[in-house]
Amino acid sequence: MEFFNTLASDANMDILLKLFMALFFGAVLGLERVFAHRPAGPRTYALVSMGSALFIIISEIISLQYLSLGINPDPLKVASNIIVGVGFLGTGIIIFKDSTLMGLTTAAGLWLAAGIGIATGFGLYQAAFLATIFTLFIFTGLYYIEHALLKFHDGGPHPDR
Repeated sequence: MEFFNTLASDANMDILLKLFMALFFGAVLGLERVFAHRPAGPRTYALVSMGSALFIIISEIISLQYLSLGINPDPLKVASNIIVGVGFLGTGIIIFKDSTLMGLTTAAGLWLAAGIGIATGFGLYQAAFLATIFTLFIFTGLYYIEHALLKFHDGGPHPDR
């Protein structure tokens, strides 16, 4: 019962906010990917973003516990390993099909969703929000610009979105 009593503490509300914001920002990016008919959608993006935030939250809490013992851990080491791990995840999405590279934008989007989760985990909500907006612009606005330029250049549509 004590678990449920402490669940509503200020510290836990901060954790809840961070996890929810990371989930929300990641899901928004994933929804755009659904409209673009890409395989990684809102669940994947939300999981990558929220997972990244969770790892940062854990590293900050553990760092504070170790600081009281005189040990100075670095939560940025966790962030750097998240970036590497999600990069590895992204390599599984990138494929060649009929001599065409596919999935690169989705992999880059997942990598960025991890960055948004890291920012949210550190409480940098404005940076996470702006990165989400900019990523949506990249996914949608730049797609139409790229599509128009390729159509003008060679008369054919761009195969990857």
